[in-house]
Amino acid sequence: MTARRTAITRADILPLDRYARERAARRSALVTVKRKRRVAVGPYALVHFENYETMWQQVHEMLFIERGGEAQIDGELHAYNGLIPQGTELVATLMFEIADPARRAAELGRLGGVERTVTLRFAGHTVTGRPEEDVARTNEAGKASAVHFLHFDFTPEQIAAFRTPGMEVILGMGHPRYGHMAVMPEAVRAELVGDFG
Repeated sequence: MTARRTAITRADILPLDRYARERAARRSALVTVKRKRRVAVGPYALVHFENYETMWQQVHEMLFIERGGEAQIDGELHAYNGLIPQGTELVATLMFEIADPARRAAELGRLGGVERTVTLRFAGHTVTGRPEEDVARTNEAGKASAVHFLHFDFTPEQIAAFRTPGMEVILGMGHPRYGHMAVMPEAVRAELVGDFG
């Protein structure tokens, strides 16, 4: 079993030409990883739980697409290393996926503060998502962004309970205009156990 990685370093960055050659295969392989790390909540929300592999891919995609070269690397590492679990947390990207632009704008316009209402409930515990601090995702007019970054900070007792095979975990959103819950599939719970130290 490979050791759990908690940071991407410059040594982990592939040369762009090599990444370009391997890109299709790497993206295809990551689809399987991501499938075991996501939960749909309600009609529009999808919660993707991040880890080293998903963030490694994201950094390389940004470098590949933006072509900023050496000058871009430090910024990408700074942006995405903060979304790799550090051993006592789960980290997630919450996305609202609404294809129609007018409908998306209308829905997001009603969801200000939604990022502060996301919880994981299991075994009598409630772990509330903590929004990524350096990025405001709800504007002053109360419009939410389509993408939010959340940290779920666990105590040792909560980690032990979450690790229990078959533990029912409810992922919920308690916003007055988006109150939905979903049972986390057991395959996802089992996969996320590996994010803890």
